[in-house]
Amino acid sequence: MRRTGLTHVGVAALLMIGSWTAAGTLPAAASDTGTAAAATTSSPTTSSPTGSTSASAGLLDAMQRDFGLTRAQAEARLTAERRAADAVPEAREAAGSAYGGAWFDGRSRKLTVAVTAEAGASTIEAVRSTGAAVRTVEHSARALDAAKSRIDRLDAPAGVSSWSVDPAANTVVVNVVSTRKSDNDVRSFVAKAREAGPVTVRTVRAAAETFAAGTVGGDPYYTGNVRCSIGFSVHGGFVTAGHCGGAGAAVRGWDGSHIGTFQGSSFPGNDYAWVSVGSGWWTVPVVLGWGTVPDQLVRGSAEAPVGASVCRSGSTTRWHCGRVLAKNETVNYSQGAVHQMTKTSVCAEPGDSGGSFISGDQAQGVTSGGWGNCSGGGETWFQPVNEILNRYGLTLHTA
Repeated sequence: MRRTGLTHVGVAALLMIGSWTAAGTLPAAASDTGTAAAATTSSPTTSSPTGSTSASAGLLDAMQRDFGLTRAQAEARLTAERRAADAVPEAREAAGSAYGGAWFDGRSRKLTVAVTAEAGASTIEAVRSTGAAVRTVEHSARALDAAKSRIDRLDAPAGVSSWSVDPAANTVVVNVVSTRKSDNDVRSFVAKAREAGPVTVRTVRAAAETFAAGTVGGDPYYTGNVRCSIGFSVHGGFVTAGHCGGAGAAVRGWDGSHIGTFQGSSFPGNDYAWVSVGSGWWTVPVVLGWGTVPDQLVRGSAEAPVGASVCRSGSTTRWHCGRVLAKNETVNYSQGAVHQMTKTSVCAEPGDSGGSFISGDQAQGVTSGGWGNCSGGGETWFQPVNEILNRYGLTLHTA
């Protein structure tokens, strides 16, 4: 936003262009006030040291609300999740070819690492020395990833929502819309998927859709008649969802002034983009609280493990928290499949697209899409931020 226009939404305006423009300005459904809009389905849309996590009061408040925790429990969980995230690379290296995946257990507050039966006593001890619990499984992560890759090459019908490796279940999970599970094309897809490797079929209430929305009031960014949200500030601009605009598209801020231009965009296949910033707008390493919660500084982009808590902020639905449910999931939107997505139990609604997912003070990704809403619940996917940074050679703006 323009440096002279800081009265609109106070600090919210200041942070909008930064990494948080997306976070607080998620492309949501129509709402002049930014309150959550009703929806029956949802849509696509350097790490810190190990130890205690410096989290904003607002993020802790959101975790207390959405997880039913006390403040001390929320702080303890964030600290445990940071330690688990730091331990994953070492544990994976220790397991070697026997590695079967890893996930965070919210009850025990420990990282669990799966290993196959080929792992000897010394390998298991090396994994445990990282602080992780060990579980023996049948299939290696490499075998499950190969099976998932084979499924990626299939043409998925609309009744298939997504598929990914579930390390705790030690299988590839194919999610099918409950009302479509008996469709011939869905049954055919599932049969072919089972030929690719170990597959478990689960049902979901609705198909995935993107979270972009028509132009309405609030503090988003606009491209054409679509409203979306800034994800995270990078040096020179910000990252967001690819379905919000194509390369070369002009971007306007909440006040209608020119922000910049989409420099790169990919959707479907991927769902990421980056926008260059100018015309008096600047970037800051902040996820916006929109007056609902205090703003959160972004200090890095260490990837949270499956099972860890994650929070999302959007112009439609504000702050909501949940857990990381799966990684490297392929999501089957009506526009086409999107790969390497992370699935969460966080709700979202139209207009939340492109906004920030954050775990503690670590950037995780930009909101893509999902199903459900924040009244009845649902699931939301994000495109991991590190993939976007690597794809375009960008540097995350951190505090």
